[in-house]
Amino acid sequence: MKISKKIKSQIESGSWIRKMFEEGTALKKKYGEENVYDLSLGNPVMEPPKKFFEELQRLANNPKPGLHRYMPNAGYINTRSNIANQLKKEIGLNFSSDDIVMTCGAGGALNIILKTLLDPNDEVIIFSPFFAEYIFYIENHNGKHIIVPPDNNFHPDLNIFEKSITKKTKAILINSPNNPSGIVYPAKLIEKIANIINKKQAEFQTDIFVISDEPYKKITFDNIKSPEIFHYFNNGIIATSYSKDLALPGERIGYVAIHPEYKYKEEFIDGITFCNRTLGFVNAPAIMQNIIANLQNITVDIESYKLKRDFMYDNLTDMGYTINKPQGAFYMFPKSPIENELKFIEELKNENVLVVPGRGFGLEGYFRISYCLENKTLEGSLKGFKSAINKLNI
Repeated sequence: MKISKKIKSQIESGSWIRKMFEEGTALKKKYGEENVYDLSLGNPVMEPPKKFFEELQRLANNPKPGLHRYMPNAGYINTRSNIANQLKKEIGLNFSSDDIVMTCGAGGALNIILKTLLDPNDEVIIFSPFFAEYIFYIENHNGKHIIVPPDNNFHPDLNIFEKSITKKTKAILINSPNNPSGIVYPAKLIEKIANIINKKQAEFQTDIFVISDEPYKKITFDNIKSPEIFHYFNNGIIATSYSKDLALPGERIGYVAIHPEYKYKEEFIDGITFCNRTLGFVNAPAIMQNIIANLQNITVDIESYKLKRDFMYDNLTDMGYTINKPQGAFYMFPKSPIENELKFIEELKNENVLVVPGRGFGLEGYFRISYCLENKTLEGSLKGFKSAINKLNI
């Protein structure tokens, strides 16, 4: 059996995250799970909040008729209304249930957005470093990705960004707090991005959408807040999930929100609702919609992530690693002590420490650490980090 050339090519250039995770599985079989320190996958070990289990128990003990049936493809009106009310409080705009579509996680959200917006060869600009799946999501819908490199702070180079916008630019994809760097884009940067987009829209007489991928939005540290994109972009779109702030990655529950004042929002909502159905998602999981409806102001313990960040950052910088201190999410993105990060990652692997190369996120010379792990895993990895950097006489 032969699979398509496109999929074969994508598999061959596929996710470094999964590749390293699979190598970790092999190492664990060889050396024992307790002797391998796998920091490759952003799979939170933290359990969901107590309120989640209370809601789950409530549904199990008092199942309402029709709980497991189809509902409107956009999702339950009650769930969408509760989300809209929460967004009103957080953002200060007059959201309603009509501005929300429930999705199978943020990945499902991004795919239905891109399917709705893109004609063949339309361009989507992404900022490096970026979540690797973005390229595949864009290619899923016959778009072209355009990569803008970062400055030393992992902020997009705005001069290159401006030059990258063409008549074919359909969307800008923003991820803040960022995976893999943990950087939060400040309000001044978002404002500058908005000014450039407005200038280019006027020049080309086109509409450019800003898609904000926000699964880490509520995981920020040191009193830093991620700016609300709807304050800067009327044609902004939020794609998000509860995977990270409620520690529910396996439940695949998220949503799309459109600016309530966007003049073509009805057509857009019709489009993503249609794509939710025709891409095969059909609707977001019914039980999860019922549960998260009542968890709108609940998160996991963010302070515990901050403590893990501080532990890894302090120890690694003391060893000589160069790191932009993460401001959110649960990753850090150290600079490789040698130019070729693949060679350095092999040194770490020899110490049974697994991380992901920066080229998997569009930026060579760095590597990603996930610290949403058990403390014993983080603590156990330090010996390997120290040994690896010392071996190279850095």
